Amino acid sequence: MAEYLRPQSEEEFQRNFKQKKPLMNTTEAFVESSRCLFCYDAPCIKACPTHIDIPLFIKQIHTGNTHGAAETIYDSNWMGNACGKVCPTQVLCEGACVLNHAHVKPIEIGRLQNYATRQAIDTGKVLYRKGPSNGKKVAVIGAGPSGISCACELSALGYDVTIFEANEQPSGLTVYGTAPYKITNEEALSEIEYLQNQLGFEVRYNAAISSAAQIQELESTYDAIFLGVGIGPTSTLGIKGEELAGVIGAVEFIRELRFRKYELQLPRRVIVLGGGNTAMDAASESARMGAEKVYLVYRRSKEDMGAYSFEYDLALSAGVQGIFHASPKEILESDGFVAGVEFVKTIQQDGRLVEVPDSEFVIECDLVIKATGQAKMGSFLGLIEGLSLNESRRIMVNHETYQTSNPRYFAGGDAVNGGAEVVNGAYEGKMAAQGIHHYLTH
Repeated sequence: MAEYLRPQSEEEFQRNFKQKKPLMNTTEAFVESSRCLFCYDAPCIKACPTHIDIPLFIKQIHTGNTHGAAETIYDSNWMGNACGKVCPTQVLCEGACVLNHAHVKPIEIGRLQNYATRQAIDTGKVLYRKGPSNGKKVAVIGAGPSGISCACELSALGYDVTIFEANEQPSGLTVYGTAPYKITNEEALSEIEYLQNQLGFEVRYNAAISSAAQIQELESTYDAIFLGVGIGPTSTLGIKGEELAGVIGAVEFIRELRFRKYELQLPRRVIVLGGGNTAMDAASESARMGAEKVYLVYRRSKEDMGAYSFEYDLALSAGVQGIFHASPKEILESDGFVAGVEFVKTIQQDGRLVEVPDSEFVIECDLVIKATGQAKMGSFLGLIEGLSLNESRRIMVNHETYQTSNPRYFAGGDAVNGGAEVVNGAYEGKMAAQGIHHYLTH
């Protein structure tokens, strides 16, 4: 188990947040690519949501055609570099690698993907150009993975694309909500710049769409609109003390950490509430920022957590302590600040979670991080006439074309899938672009 000291400089921050998938050098890439069996009907392709031809790009790397490998990747996935870094490859392509069956380490597909795409980005290799103009315009709301992918695909097809982004930088949660040990801001932003330079789509920053008048203006100006708005801020718990100083949402915490880095000062004792991958990131990051005690508390069992097991193991290795079957009842106060959290023990009974009578206990802390899900964008989506949402407040789409119940609108990413991986958003954005193209040409 690692022990991290509070980082006091950029160098110390980078040491504490050492990259999980560091960039390969040419020798490493050559050796690793030589291990691939180049399977026929490769299971790694089937396991990739964007269906990248993985054996082909690995063979291209091995034969020295690195830019060809990058093109193979981007042909399927416009977020190829980011996905090589942040994808849970252990349960996707690498998890499907046939070498697992021989009890041999699977091919490091994610790092090879990152190697090839970084070669293209760092050299400025031109792989794509904007298609001949067809005179049609499409608005994209949100510059996250789905929005960027949609914009790239449409630009290559000859559409004039404008992305409206509420934040001051693109890439959605890749920049604003992903742990720094998975991908740096510089890496994420350089890929967007690389794609934008080739494909020519426009991004308007600090340009939130939040009113019916703005929606009407978009509808009168653009031939189709893609909704890549993601999901909203962290949901409330509905317990006493939630408004206290020292209570923050996990996504908001990760965002602040990514931009302030070592300047962000964490207190000694931190409680993270939740059992998903975002909770694991927040807990691991807290430990890496030098917090002396980090408790990850989940109301159900370890086996019921939504997080991948390797993400939980990573948090444990950073010094996080897991506590299960404990539900928060109240956040305790001292002079207006968080002093601790009162929990009650829980058990599973006939498939339901039941509180154990007289089992309350308190864990003292100075900071509470809520990783208990995010609120949906229902108020914004309600501005769009004829847009159907399901019972979970997600946008309902045709999953072949990603067209919504309002035919001029298409959607993808977290607002549709509820919060999946970057690679899912990239796939849905690309498919929606093809749906838009079909809609506007037929």
